[in-house]
Amino acid sequence: MALRYIRKKMDPVLRKKTAPVSRFTPQLLDLLDDMIETMFEAEGIGLAAPQVGISKSIIVVRNEDKVLEIINPEIINGEGEELDIEGCLSFPGVYAEVPRFNRLGVKGMNRAGKSITINAQGLMSRVLQHEIDHLHGIVLIDKALRLLTQEEINKMNE
Repeated sequence: MALRYIRKKMDPVLRKKTAPVSRFTPQLLDLLDDMIETMFEAEGIGLAAPQVGISKSIIVVRNEDKVLEIINPEIINGEGEELDIEGCLSFPGVYAEVPRFNRLGVKGMNRAGKSITINAQGLMSRVLQHEIDHLHGIVLIDKALRLLTQEEINKMNE
């Protein structure tokens, strides 16, 4: 496993739509392991492949004590709307109010190429939507209704 460099702000790879994964190779497994290690090292709760410079449809997400790896994720349903504050490893120090579905269904594949379906709500629903946005070239500031001021960020960190 190896740490990957997290792409920041206006890096062009963050704006590209990703390609689906069609081959489950040892390199894919290495990438998944590297993404997980990078996410933990950066103290994030989600990471998409474009954030480490790879234009493939892959995300990893922390779910309490386990990690979800989702290849070719697609949102299959969503309901309820919730406005909350988000940050992003590619936009360090930037926080924004972003509306998201409160409940969500996602389908995709695991590292073995088997179909999986995930039903999530609350924070996990938000994280999944945020990471899937990255796969479509959509970043935090695109969805933000409002960026927080430095004073608001300071209060959050107190």
